[in-house]
Amino acid sequence: MCGIVGAVAERDVVSILMEGLRRLEYRGYDSAGLVALDREHGLGRRRAVGKVAALAERLEDEPLTGHVGIAHTRWATHGAPSEANAHPHICEGRVAVVHNGIIENHAELRRQQEVDGYRFTSQTDTEVIAHQVHRHLAVCNDLAEAVRRTTADLEGAYALGVVSADEPGRLVAARRGSPLVIGVGIGEHFIASDVAALLPVTRRFVYLEEGDLADITREAYRLFDVEGQGVSRPEQESSLTPGAVERGNYRHFMLKEIFEQPRAVADTLEGRLAGGRVLEEAFGYGAAEVLDGVREVQILACGTSYHAGMVARYWLEAVAGVPCSVEVANEFRYRRPVVRPDTLVVTISQSGETADTLAALRDIKARVGSRALAICNVPESSLVRESELVLMTRAGPEIGVASTKAFTTQLTALLLLTLALARRNGLPAEREAEYVAALEELPRRIERALELNDAIDALAADFADKHHSLFLGRGPLYPVAMEGALKLKEISYIHAEAYPAGELKHGPLALVDGEMPVIAIAPNDDLLEKLKSNLQEVRARGGRLVVFADTAAGMDDGEGVRTFPLEHSHELIAPVVYTVPLQLLAYHVAVIKGTDVDQPRNLAKSVTVE
Repeated sequence: MCGIVGAVAERDVVSILMEGLRRLEYRGYDSAGLVALDREHGLGRRRAVGKVAALAERLEDEPLTGHVGIAHTRWATHGAPSEANAHPHICEGRVAVVHNGIIENHAELRRQQEVDGYRFTSQTDTEVIAHQVHRHLAVCNDLAEAVRRTTADLEGAYALGVVSADEPGRLVAARRGSPLVIGVGIGEHFIASDVAALLPVTRRFVYLEEGDLADITREAYRLFDVEGQGVSRPEQESSLTPGAVERGNYRHFMLKEIFEQPRAVADTLEGRLAGGRVLEEAFGYGAAEVLDGVREVQILACGTSYHAGMVARYWLEAVAGVPCSVEVANEFRYRRPVVRPDTLVVTISQSGETADTLAALRDIKARVGSRALAICNVPESSLVRESELVLMTRAGPEIGVASTKAFTTQLTALLLLTLALARRNGLPAEREAEYVAALEELPRRIERALELNDAIDALAADFADKHHSLFLGRGPLYPVAMEGALKLKEISYIHAEAYPAGELKHGPLALVDGEMPVIAIAPNDDLLEKLKSNLQEVRARGGRLVVFADTAAGMDDGEGVRTFPLEHSHELIAPVVYTVPLQLLAYHVAVIKGTDVDQPRNLAKSVTVE
């Protein structure tokens, strides 16, 4: 949700900042801007509406240089996308600020600052930060202290990068509720909201913790906690390489990430299965003791991660015999749910910085003290640091806004949790071994599903003129249908809804006609015959069916029916396998419609605001 990059160095930093913005563009692409600071000319700023390429064109016409700089790519919250609302924001030509997050008391601060004579040039909440730093700087005459005093005035979430024309060799950063890292170089230092932005210049990082402030120069950095006390945080070397976030030979990141799923799922499983058993040490130190005391599971997540939790509810109750509740985190946090102390709270997030999921976790820990497990893809994230148990998905960087491999690796991780809890509830060893064998087969089953790519590509042309579609599934395939509908609407802008197939006759059947594609998921399971009856209801109303069916399901092409066969998979892993063709369908339809697949309108990758 917006991207920050900053640098202080002996060399000109503008090219570093621009490369960082390109690597962060998945976090926001409504507008972009950059401030460069040199001792002779002070603060120079360039901003542009649209993607980072628009800012690059602006810089070609109006170049900037500087040894200190901050830059930002924006996903609009307060104020429409415009040059005036683009970051960085400058106060009185002296202080420049970039900001991720939302300042909840901005209106109050704005009124106060207007009384003090400050003039506003944007609609953003961020501009009050620049004015507040300037205001404090006039009193204390020290940039780090001015930023510290400013953060004490702010209510809400922020990651900040601040520079001042009066201190041209200094960069100050702070975070609360939004991620921020320091990149450690030799005679130069950097900040960013994601390590991916800085991989071309460093592999050494310091992750700021909640409330931290960093005072950064070319030679060194100093860290202070929320109380203003000096602290140290460990330097960590990233295992990522610059090439890990490159598109390679694929047309889009999304397609690359779809095809990375066999490897990603294999990485999720690696070292966590042995001898026909799930190795519960994979969940962290003391996991056995925690899992022994679990009587219920509460899953909290948003978006695609919520759909993963919905699938897991079927597994946890049917296989493990554990009652499970699943709730959208941004609803859960605003009511007073009953959660027992013997409940395992499972939070799911690709980034580990999803604001609503984090807030819900903090709330439930404060009220109930339940044990928490994070299923996440980013080991240094806030969600991971604040959870007792952690299961990393190991999906690798996911750049496409529409999540693909994050979802399938989350499902894989949730299967590991299911089997670990099932063993405690009496799952026979031979049955666990059967399930583990199915998990070990999962990467190959996904590879076989990817072989449908060309056939699905050919099908996509039938969706070019469509405006609505229905997705149907039963049992644990219903949430998979929900995820398929989400993918199609996210990147093709076709309105898509998902229903349990048995719900058709309770309303949605009224929508079905020859112009409404109906996409169905038909594994060879106990609900197959009931699903076939539901699909006959569609055909009787002239609906056009696209069916992804198990080869043993006995379903073939016919009038108004197009069938795509998938090799038989164990019913436990079927939800993961059947996700893949739905991802391919959404991708190829979006390509046919000419939308921006990797950066769909109005969306951003990591939602770090409420």
